[in-house]
Amino acid sequence: MASVRPSPVGGDELKDRVKIFSYDFSYDSTDRGSPTFASQERIFHDLGSDVLKAAFEGFNACLFAYGQTGSGKSYTMMGHTDDKGLIPRICEGLFCEISRRSKSEARVSFCTEVSYLEIYNERVQDLLKKRSTPTDGGGLRVREHPRDGPYVENLSKHLVHNHSDMEDLIVLGNANRTTASTGMNNFSSRSHAIFTISFTQAWFDAELPCETVSNIHLVDLAGSERADATRTKGSRLKEGANINKSLVTLGSVISALADLSVGGQSTKKKKQIFIPYRDSVLTWLLKDSLGGNSVTTMIATVSPADVNYSETLSTLRYASRAKNIVNSPTVNKDSSVEVIRELQAEVTRLRRLLEEANQVSRGELSSSVRVEEELHQNEEKVLALTKEWISKWSETPSQEEAVALRKEGSGVVLDCQLPHLIGIDEDLLSSGIILYYLKEGRTLIGSDEALCSRGIVLHRPGLLGEHCVLENRAGTVTLIPQDGALCSVNGSVVTDPCQLTQGAITQLGEGTILRFNHPTEAAQLRKKHQSGLLSAFRLSLTDTSKSTENLAKTMLQNPGRMEDELNQQEVQGSLNRSNRDIKRLSKENSGVPHQQRVKEKTTGAEMEETDNG
Repeated sequence: MASVRPSPVGGDELKDRVKIFSYDFSYDSTDRGSPTFASQERIFHDLGSDVLKAAFEGFNACLFAYGQTGSGKSYTMMGHTDDKGLIPRICEGLFCEISRRSKSEARVSFCTEVSYLEIYNERVQDLLKKRSTPTDGGGLRVREHPRDGPYVENLSKHLVHNHSDMEDLIVLGNANRTTASTGMNNFSSRSHAIFTISFTQAWFDAELPCETVSNIHLVDLAGSERADATRTKGSRLKEGANINKSLVTLGSVISALADLSVGGQSTKKKKQIFIPYRDSVLTWLLKDSLGGNSVTTMIATVSPADVNYSETLSTLRYASRAKNIVNSPTVNKDSSVEVIRELQAEVTRLRRLLEEANQVSRGELSSSVRVEEELHQNEEKVLALTKEWISKWSETPSQEEAVALRKEGSGVVLDCQLPHLIGIDEDLLSSGIILYYLKEGRTLIGSDEALCSRGIVLHRPGLLGEHCVLENRAGTVTLIPQDGALCSVNGSVVTDPCQLTQGAITQLGEGTILRFNHPTEAAQLRKKHQSGLLSAFRLSLTDTSKSTENLAKTMLQNPGRMEDELNQQEVQGSLNRSNRDIKRLSKENSGVPHQQRVKEKTTGAEMEETDNG
């Protein structure tokens, strides 16, 4: 229960202006010294635990905070580093429960994907992808699936395997979110943010597959504000207008849904109630969460200041109306699994019919044969669909399982589907091959084992404790050198973030040389050059020549012990011999008129190079 009182103005008038509202929970988080103070842990215990319970039962869940600017929405949802809010605690609780169930229920498999978006000036932006400026004119399009409802087209989804990976994505998204200072809040959210967790569970029940998919929407809304109180102008004023527009639409949707849920109305009158979901991107995306298939929790945050009496009263009225909304959540079962179970039920029915037909009349063979044929067909469909379902789960391996050895003739091929680095060791006594796969997110490289315990630890000359960061975002890998760190890519020293491409040779410090491989990019390049054998052959020769040249340049730039072990003239001579061998092979493999023209160009280039030499 919550009561709202304005500033003292007199006995009778005060009595008339006191408003009383009742809710499921009421918290006081203004004074930590107060005995009624509600901590973040208590709020998670009361509200966040219900979200996790719904997700593990197979329901969709939604939790959002609503209130005026500066009333504590972002603090409640996200919190601070030393005082985490609901979103980080729900993520941590999710993986704790997954770990507990994995130990006790070995046959259950889990898959977790996350996405993070913001709605800024009625445009959707992906917070887990880099963009030039937070206010650029582009935006992702919102579509509506006939069965799954509204979704954002081309929104990136990231597979996460542990709580640490999810924390990294939350930090990245918060860093990309649009915030600004206003007259009421130094770090005011200028956009609505939706953090979505897609949580899938799979197991076998009586030798039949079962799969549930739960979507958890955790929403941090921007606060409603008044231009005179926030003293905004220009772009801040436009942002405030769009925020207020979407929140007004949200209020209208809540009011319409509340009217629809109130009993005693005729069916004809209910059909006349229009719910304006599409009037705002926010309400369109939260369509199912507000009035459909979801277990939804609304948190109304209010300011204790008496100057905010009218805004507080408006927020509490919205929350009171939202209490009247009745959703009808259902367990979200995978459609393909449901088809398998329906086919299995049909198989059971056909077997019973076949047994009855054999017992009653043995003369009517035609009907029995027909039933038996249908039975075999359904059994084959069940078997095929079950195998397909199992293979779908087998195709989403963990990052450790993404690296595998494959025997090919007398050789062994090391396969890795993730972007990775291969060590090129200058030590002639080294007999092993080291591969470092790059997980989604940030991987720190350095010599300090404590700082780089979750990254790549290298003990080589010239490496700093925190030397550089490799950031893998949606398949794009960027090298970010730290201050004072010596890094070079393909022989060129880099001090700013640099995107790595397939085959790039990277040197860290004085003697650490790594080759970058990107399997997806390599496959795309391979497809582009499948038009003819010769073009692919020439591509590989050219790439080998460039890689050899870049590696030689990198090695020659190392003035340490490499100068003592290798002579620069010998390396350059070896490089020249490799180039001559490559050009000789190119000549021998040319034959058609087009290839002859290429040969003439190559010969001309060779003569020119010989003259220059």
